[in-house]
Amino acid sequence: MEKAKVDDTVKVHYTGKFEDGTVFDSSMGRDPLEFTLGKKMVITGFEAAAMGMGPGEKKTVKIPAEEAYGPRHEEMVMEVPRAGMPPEIKPEVGQILQIGQSQDQMLQAVVAEVTEESVVLDANHPLAGRDLVFEIELVEIIEPSSESA
Repeated sequence: MEKAKVDDTVKVHYTGKFEDGTVFDSSMGRDPLEFTLGKKMVITGFEAAAMGMGPGEKKTVKIPAEEAYGPRHEEMVMEVPRAGMPPEIKPEVGQILQIGQSQDQMLQAVVAEVTEESVVLDANHPLAGRDLVFEIELVEIIEPSSESA
């Protein structure tokens, strides 16, 4: 049976969960996720888990935060005076805002807290600092077309 290796393009179905079993993402009911192994198109731990799998094979893996979305960085949590925010922005907890780092760099941040005087923004990835559990099924290893050779 063929096994997935570096430079293979694969299709997988997956369900991503927190350690308590809460599902945060799933490809079920959608097209499978397609990516090329070794190209850093998905998180490191997910790619490593898919490596060596064969079509139809299923596995459940726990991926530590370091191999997923990395640790939380407290320096990415910032308190901004409300007076410094554009007047058209009415911040609410959970709202996602685009923050300009420079002329061409935008950063997404979640409003974590709102007070009379300030707004706390968290620019960490929402899954940063979390160990994740993935159920993965390798659906297909896609053969490269002869045109690309």
